Formats: sequence, structure tokens, C-alpha cells
Amino acid sequence: MADIRPFNAYRPVPDKVSKIAALPYDVYNEIEARRVVEANPDSFLAIDRPETFFEPGHDMYAGEVYDKALDALRERVESGDFVQDEERCYYIYELTMNGRSQTGIVALSSIDDYMNNIIKKHENTREDKEQDRINHVYTTGAQTGPIFLCYRKNDLISEITEKVKSVDEPVYDFVSDDNVRQRVWVMRDEEENNMISRLFAQIDDIYIADGHHRCASAVKVGMRLRAENEGKVRGRQEYDYFLSVLFPDSELMIMDYNRVVKDLNGLSFEEFMAKVKEKFDVSASEKPVRPSKKAEFGMYHEGKWYRMNAHKDILSDDAVEGLDVSILQNELLAPVLGIGDPRTDKRIDFVGGIRGLSELERRADDDMCIAFSMYPTSVLELFEVADAGKLMPPKSTWFEPKLLSGLFIHDICGKL
Repeated sequence: MADIRPFNAYRPVPDKVSKIAALPYDVYNEIEARRVVEANPDSFLAIDRPETFFEPGHDMYAGEVYDKALDALRERVESGDFVQDEERCYYIYELTMNGRSQTGIVALSSIDDYMNNIIKKHENTREDKEQDRINHVYTTGAQTGPIFLCYRKNDLISEITEKVKSVDEPVYDFVSDDNVRQRVWVMRDEEENNMISRLFAQIDDIYIADGHHRCASAVKVGMRLRAENEGKVRGRQEYDYFLSVLFPDSELMIMDYNRVVKDLNGLSFEEFMAKVKEKFDVSASEKPVRPSKKAEFGMYHEGKWYRMNAHKDILSDDAVEGLDVSILQNELLAPVLGIGDPRTDKRIDFVGGIRGLSELERRADDDMCIAFSMYPTSVLELFEVADAGKLMPPKSTWFEPKLLSGLFIHDICGKL
């Protein structure tokens, strides 16, 4: 039974929302983040990446950096850039990219649901990345970037959201820097909000689609604040919940997450191909290969594309081993190219499908050697892995469009 709740968000004023709302902090490196903030000082990225207030080379994890994030956020609230809704609301968040729309509900999700596996994960997190967001959330007392959650479609929830969208005017309607149309509605009707809460309470399984590090960090901050406020009733404090957007599975799109490798592990191309053909049927292609089905892969090397289809004897019905990313890793990347741990091996890199096949060609021709295009992992596969209590290999899913930061802020301990 999922505990999903409305809340009274801090939100940008409508006439500044398009300048404030920003892509997630972790899609930029430090140089890119500085450029964005320099070009647009109103960007919420300045608060999400507060090292941009300091000179290059300053320790981005120093205490004063997180203190600056709190100061800057307070200044923005005091200046009137953000306002807080007086009543607890759900918010409807629609993103439209390339003519395709997906609609989610912005809400608070329970840290207890995460710990009790009602909210399920499908990938591991790294402690260093967690610690950065723990420091940011704990110091600012605010959750600024929502966790991307999904659930099996509920027709009644969809009916309510569609009704609100058809009757009410959006409070925001703008196109973000990544050319995605962003629309937001505020659900102020108490009866509709109560119905949404009751409907989610009937859902047993919620899944993290994107934002595992932010989610784990929010939970750890919540547990820390529980320890610091031992006398308060658990499950009723703001820090017992984290900012999220919940999407029905029917509206999600997972893109391919492709691989590029630095070298052929000491093999000539002929030796490499001989080993590949032991596990895959390989044919040359005159066009770039975007796989059209499971167990099919594209390969690019020295200006030429190849299509690869896995032999049936290396396929698996296991939730994890049957993933295309597992097949490539277990049957080619590890045994042939020597990529033992793709999380740490510096010879491999990952390219999100949003960048296109031309980016694979560029990387293989430039700083890498060979590229592999993948068939996207499905939402059903994500559910199967999470339901089995297992974890996907790294870089298995790439979700688009990205949820913006700074559209909704959840004040967890009254610092704002």
C-alpha cells in the first residue's frame, strides 16, 4: 500500500519560471554547469550546483558550498521569485517532446515505503554521489529535484488527471532549454486530492525509474532528521517524505543506452570478429544500425556498421541475464574486450540514445575505437528485475525527457 501525499510546494512565479527551471544537476559536468549559470544567473542550476558561486578549483564538496546553496535559495524566496501554495495540493506535470506527451503527478512519497520495498529500485548507488546530495538536502532543508517514479497504469488516476487538464488552465506552459514543452496544473480540489491518495493506497508496487541517488539521499537525510527529532511522531513529518513525480507505465519511454570502448583489447579486428561470431551472427550494413528487436545489436568500427544477432544458446529467461545489456556485457564486452566491471573500467563509456547514432560514430572515430548500439530496455523488463529483488547492470536505461529542477521545492524542516 503506497503512502503518497499532496504538499504545499514552493514554486517559481509564472513570469520567471522559464528562466528558473533547469535540467537536473547531474546531466552537467562542472564546466558545463558554470557556462549555464553564467549565461543565465536565474537558472536553478546555481542552487543545485552551488560550486558555480565559487572560483574554479574550489572544493565543490566543502561545507561553505552547501551553505551558499541555502543562502541563495532563501534569497530567491525572499525576493519573490518563489511562492508557496497555502494548501496541500497535488500537481500535474506534463512533458511533451517531439510530439509525444507523458503526464505524471507531483507528490510526496514515503521514505518508509522505500525501506519496506514498496518503492523498488533496480540499480545500485555510489556512496560519493549519494553524499553530495545528502549534504545538499540536509544543509538547505529542501528537496529541489524530483525523483522519477512509475507505476502500473490505474485508469481512475488517469481519468482524474485528464479531467483536470481538460477543465483547468495550466499555471505554467513554456518550452525548456532542451526543447520540451512543460505544462503544470495545480490540483486544489480537496475531493480529487483525497481520491488520488486513496487510489495510490491501493497500489502495492512503485518503481524508481530515474534518480536512484537522489532517492537514496533523501531517505538517508530523513533518517538522520528522525534521529535528531526523536520525540516527534514518525510518518507525519515533512522529512518522512521525498519529492517525486509518479508516471503510469503506459506513458513512459526508455531510450537505448549505448556503449563505446577504447580499444580491441590487443586483438586485430579479424581476431576480434572471429571471437564475436562464436556468439553472434554478424552481417555488414550499409546504413547505421538501430536495433529493432531484442537480442539485436549494432556495431561500428573504422567507418563501417555491422548488425549482430545473438545466438539462441546465449539467451536467458532470467530477469537480469536476459537483458540485452547483460548479453552484450557477459558474452562480448567481458570475455572478448576485457571489460570486467563497467562501473569502474576507464576503457568503456556510455552514450544516451538521445544523442543519436552519429554520436557513436563520432566517439568511435575520435577518442574511442568501437561502438555498440542497443535495443532499449523495456518498462516491463525494469519491473521484472525490481520485482525479483535484483539489480540491472549499470547504464541499462535512459529516460527522456528529463524532469526539471526548481519547478517544485519541498521544504522538509522549515529553513525556508
